[in-house]
Amino acid sequence: MTALTLSTAAAPGLRADAIVIGVAKGAGSSSGDLVVAPGGEAVEAAYDGRLADVLETLGASGAEGEVTKLPAPSGFKAPLVLAVGLGAEPGEDAEYGAEALRRAAGAAARALAGAQKAGFALPVADAAGVGAVGEGALLGAYAFTTYKDTGGNGGAKNGKAPLAEAVLLGAKPRDKAHKAAVERAVAVAEELNRARDLVNMPPNDLNPQAFAAIAQAAAKEHGLKVQVLDEKALAKGGYGGILGVGSGSASAPRLVKLSYTHSKAAKHLAFVGKGITYDSGGISLKPAGHNETMKCDMSGAAAVFAAVVTAARLNLEVNVTGWLALAENMPSGSATRPGDVLRMYSGKTVEVLNTDAEGRLVLADALWAASEENPDAIVDVATLTGAMVLALGTRTFGIMANDDAFRGAIQEVAEEVGEDAWPMPLPEHLRKGMDSATADIANMGERMGGGLVAGLFLREFVGEGITWAHLDIAGPAFNEQGPFGYTPKGGTGSGVRTLVRLAELTAAGDLG
Repeated sequence: MTALTLSTAAAPGLRADAIVIGVAKGAGSSSGDLVVAPGGEAVEAAYDGRLADVLETLGASGAEGEVTKLPAPSGFKAPLVLAVGLGAEPGEDAEYGAEALRRAAGAAARALAGAQKAGFALPVADAAGVGAVGEGALLGAYAFTTYKDTGGNGGAKNGKAPLAEAVLLGAKPRDKAHKAAVERAVAVAEELNRARDLVNMPPNDLNPQAFAAIAQAAAKEHGLKVQVLDEKALAKGGYGGILGVGSGSASAPRLVKLSYTHSKAAKHLAFVGKGITYDSGGISLKPAGHNETMKCDMSGAAAVFAAVVTAARLNLEVNVTGWLALAENMPSGSATRPGDVLRMYSGKTVEVLNTDAEGRLVLADALWAASEENPDAIVDVATLTGAMVLALGTRTFGIMANDDAFRGAIQEVAEEVGEDAWPMPLPEHLRKGMDSATADIANMGERMGGGLVAGLFLREFVGEGITWAHLDIAGPAFNEQGPFGYTPKGGTGSGVRTLVRLAELTAAGDLG
């Protein structure tokens, strides 16, 4: 992974492949002239104060994520200056927002693939700015090359390796707050990138057993407790939902419990992740054109896994338990059929009307298991419904909850860390659509509002009196378009930063 360091060196004297500066659309003029952001003063001075004019001549507008390259001025040890857009210049006495810095650093890091070292001379007015630039650079430099012929250069044979080192200029290496910001950025980015790796892994390599083994290895590395229930233990325990979904696959399901505890913790959070390592739809087979990216249906479990490990790495004063509900949904002679009835871990029976509504079945068992420990709150994360993508698009996840204040708090947390999210309701009138003449409940209801119906189903399996929220990340979990900001094509790690920040605020006593 890209190394992240702090330096007090001046931009002209840094031996590097490039110096990154920020530019923005000026707020002080009606024409919106380009302005050089704080941090780039030495570069601007080397161009005799005409750097903005030169960049405008090259077509730069300061738009968010826009990258413009130009030769470094005389006297610089780096041969290249890379100007990245920050969007609109903030008003008087205001600082550039953390997300604008993250996205700019990410876009620059992507543009510098193949470089060994780059100095980031972006606005870092405080530790928050240092953390944002560092996080953006590390996330933007990400590349998934496990299955590529590296050709000896760490990237694709005919491609470029990720930026090897990002140096944050203007930061203070001896400042405790700046050092802590970098350490946090590294922990969050490394684990989020590991989640991306898991999402991008092909399903012939990442089946439930393989995922469980990865979790066990991480638990050993970071001092976590881990428990893995295999198919025999699941059958003995009565986990009918997880077993039912996994019954059609040659790869047996697993339920993984990862536990991070702190001696000073006063609160306990439970995170539950949907981990369908491949989703064919089962007997209710997905139509052609809908199967190719279904390796990403374990993104929720990947996010939960990454968040628990990050909490351990940050030594947060909160207990965090992660539940990974892992199964492969395949059609075969042993697969669950539409019309079958499953007895869930909670004791409730579910009539399966559609085997492609499988995520809610594995989550239901894991939610009840999490509820048995009576945590202060449960948050589940899942690529659950196509309906949520239709409602919110591909960059925003939906939030449902049994407590309006908690739902609002999670939205604020997501906004703070730069993840787009939107609150969604749980309309009571939709519950009736899941009534079954055969079982306690059906796994399908009305087609319209399908994402909300799924949330109502999950609510049935949350213990009484426990605060709960459901994040449907079906849209942003896997980016099938081109990369943008610090977001790559493929697995994105959606939800990780929201969960981590939720744990941090809970540890600090600032959330509920």
